[in-house]
Amino acid sequence: MRSFRRWYWLALVAALLVVAMTAVALGAVSVSLDSVLDALRGRGDPTAIAIVRDLRLPRVVLGALVGAGLGASGAALQGALRNPLAEPYLLGVSGGAAVGAVIAYALRVSNDAMITLAAFAGAVAAVFIALAVARVGARSTRADLRTLLIAGVIVGAFANAAIMVALANTSPNNIRGALWWMMGSAVDANWQRVAWLAVSVLAVGGPLVYWAREIDVLSLGEETAASLGVDVERAGRRAFLLAALLAAATVSAAGLIGFVGLVVPHLARGMGLRTNRPLIIAAGVIGATLVVAADLAARTVAAPTLLPLGDSTALLGVPFFLLQLRRIP
Repeated sequence: MRSFRRWYWLALVAALLVVAMTAVALGAVSVSLDSVLDALRGRGDPTAIAIVRDLRLPRVVLGALVGAGLGASGAALQGALRNPLAEPYLLGVSGGAAVGAVIAYALRVSNDAMITLAAFAGAVAAVFIALAVARVGARSTRADLRTLLIAGVIVGAFANAAIMVALANTSPNNIRGALWWMMGSAVDANWQRVAWLAVSVLAVGGPLVYWAREIDVLSLGEETAASLGVDVERAGRRAFLLAALLAAATVSAAGLIGFVGLVVPHLARGMGLRTNRPLIIAAGVIGATLVVAADLAARTVAAPTLLPLGDSTALLGVPFFLLQLRRIP
């Protein structure tokens, strides 16, 4: 059984590498695999080196980090909330992060670090608003985890309105760029943005994996978790906050990319993973592969037209969401 599971992990990593190499090779100007390998070593045609190392590789790495963050965030949220439909996009976390980032763009902030911090602030605000709405819905001093999905929808709707207000007095060029960013895109990928996102994913994803055992206990139910000595409210709030910050980092780097956090954890569970530590890691790898593949499709299916990355993931995620909704008793 362990050998079988090891093959699963090797297959996941191999699939990510294959998709990543394909994404680096294909585009408006195709580059052969040999040329890609030479360019990665700094050899061969200077044009191929520029295409591979300066344009496509940062985009692929950024897409992989975005997918990893969204996949891990979705897995943690579904486990902590015991809801198979939970994910950052639906819970308003991504919307809150988008508000912070769009306000930064509207103020003409161009520094990646400041945009990331603004997105983090928006995500944290969305988390506490969602928790407050859930408390009101539960008529209790504690947030009812079952009402967080509805609270997230409310927060997401409010976030969309706030974004429109933030863009009301900006120039047409800024509005066009912000709307494109809201639909999700990795077109502006560069190594500085990749570095910031990598640091964010490691800094937040590491603790999320570390506290994954608490999520295992939370998934047993609040009463059972409390009987096992877990502070249910603190553990749930911590998992929710870490997942929110992880989603915020991806939003600040590539905009709103929905449904990845919904679909990917279910694919990881299809491998037979049940405990949250390996599940979160597997969801990160699968999410990375999915987003890189979606970005490849977005820039090649209707070439030379560039499709929004968020639309590509939504085409997969919406039918999957409806299918999962039908399975809920």
